[in-house]
Order: sequence, then structure tokens, then C-alpha cells
Amino acid sequence: MRAMTTPAPSMPPASTPAAAPAKALSVAPMMDWTDRHDRFFLRLFNPHVRLYTEMVTTGALLHGDVPRFLTFDASEHPLALQLGGSDPTALAQCAQLAEDWGYDEVNLNVGCPSDRVQQNKIGACLMAEPELVAECISAMQAKVKIPVTVKHRIGIDDLDDYDHLARFVETVAATGCHTFIVHARIAILAGLSPKENREIPPLRYDDVYRLKRDFPQLDIHINGGIKTVPDIEEHWRHTDGVMIGREAYHNPWLLAEALPLFGSVNDKTREGVLEDYIAFMAREMAAGVPLTQMTRHILGLFQGLPGARRWRQHISDHAHRRGAGLEVVRQAAAFVRQAQDMRVHPL
Repeated sequence: MRAMTTPAPSMPPASTPAAAPAKALSVAPMMDWTDRHDRFFLRLFNPHVRLYTEMVTTGALLHGDVPRFLTFDASEHPLALQLGGSDPTALAQCAQLAEDWGYDEVNLNVGCPSDRVQQNKIGACLMAEPELVAECISAMQAKVKIPVTVKHRIGIDDLDDYDHLARFVETVAATGCHTFIVHARIAILAGLSPKENREIPPLRYDDVYRLKRDFPQLDIHINGGIKTVPDIEEHWRHTDGVMIGREAYHNPWLLAEALPLFGSVNDKTREGVLEDYIAFMAREMAAGVPLTQMTRHILGLFQGLPGARRWRQHISDHAHRRGAGLEVVRQAAAFVRQAQDMRVHPL
């Protein structure tokens, strides 16, 4: 396992990103979830998957602690930084930071529906202003050589028909932007919470498929409600890539199950992944990182298996306590082993 890198802008990580497959699979940027600890954990399941950071606003980077937001482990490649903002100059500066720090892609958030980001003209509200998005993308492209991509919804509020979606993509693509990651739901900006916006508006996969037919020269990736390997295979038939969201967090084993799609043998075990992550956690704790900051990401490791509930409960009950160490994780894993032994050798 490689140690964490903390590159200075003049010294980007030297590792080589994994080669892109013919069809892409990625894990969505998710606020409060896909931090660097979660990304390290997810990478242990599958070397082919592209990982995304949480959304980082331009203000946080330009006026805050850059290493806090941009530090990552070299093993996370291929890795994209997602930015939130609408000022072309600020986005261009932050795109330059992304490239200097060694990210493989910089992505503009045009999909987040929260009230807070709307007030700062960030996220899904920008779907109403395709010309501004195009201006932002052009400014970012002028600063960097790495790909500049967009993640967006199929529409917002009353701007919810396919014609508006197609116009948005056409306008932004005119800048030379080649990759569009499309959450196949509209966002209702007034009246629904961010959580409700991930669940209530119906999925319209056919709109995304139609985008690929109408814009065959573009890379169109689909996001929203995708939970199984057969789901991935079906969406790959119609698009260039699939982005997994919450399922990758709650059931990360899905990423290992997807290994055969890339011609790789799934020789992973949950126990092996856990041992590698425990070694990582030990290094991080030695550097002062609280245990709970890392264990919260692994609660879904044994999803669907006997003992999974006790695994989650033990970590949730004990990891936050003063003086808690990695023995909490090992004790929780023992409950899973015991449950599996009982299943194989019942009394």
C-alpha cells in the first residue's frame, strides 16, 4: 500500500493514472461522504473505477486551506476534483490548482439542488444559464490540459423537457467540452430537499440515452438509481459510462463485483480489503486523524451478509469513544466471522 501524498502545487504526484476502459465506471461526488478516506477505501475494491471528490467550492479553495481540500493518496488515481462555482475567473484558478496537484480531471457541478448552493449560484440552478456554464468551462479549459467535464441534471423546475436538456448540452459542448455526466432526474429547486431530489423526481433514463444518440461525438455518462452489475451492463449498452452514487457507499462490494466487466478476475475478499484499510487507518491515526472519521465509511462493507448488523452496530457504538482504537474494528469483524461460522456449522 502506498502512503498518503501531500503534494505541493509545484510537486504533483508522480503516479500514473490507470488506463481508461472502453466503457467507464465511476463513483459520484457525494458531500460528506467521498472524502479522501472513503476514496482510499473504495479504491481497494477496483482499480478501474474513476473516483470523484466531494464538491469543493471555489471560495473554499481560494480563501481556505488548500491542502485540506486537495490532499489525496496516490492510489486514488484516476481521480477527479469536482468544483462548485459560477465565476469563470475563480473556476479557472481552481482548475489550475487541480492540475497542479495532480488530479486527472476537473468537473463542474451543475447538479446540486441544495438551497445553500443556489444562493451562491452553484449547482443545478446553473442549468437555467447554459451560456454562463459555457463561459465557465471555456475559462477552465484555457488554464489546464486535463479534461474539464460537467455533471448536471436532465432539467430543473419548469425547464424539464428534452429540448432544454439538448440545448444545454449543445451550448456547453460548443466550448470543446467532451464529457457530460447526467443525473437522470430533474431537480425541483423550490419545495424539495436535496435528499428528496435524489428520490422523488422520476428517473428518465431514456432522455440520457437520447442524448447519446443525438450527440454521438460526445461522451455521455449516466447517473441515478444504478445498483447492480446488470444495471451497469444495461446502461453501458446506451451510454459511454455509468456513475454509481449512494449504492457504492452503502454496498461498496458492488465495485469488486464489477471487476469482470473490465476483464479482471474478482479475487478480492472483504476481509482482505479490511486488512488493507486497517493498515491505512493505523497510519492516519498516528498522524492524528480520529478513528470515527474513517470507520464511518466502512459500515457497508458486509452489506447483505450474516453479521452485518452487529458489525455496523459495534462500530457505531464504540468507535467514537475516547481511547477507541483499531481493536473496535477487529472486534466488529469477529461478529461477522462468527455469524458466517454459525451459518456453515449450525448448532
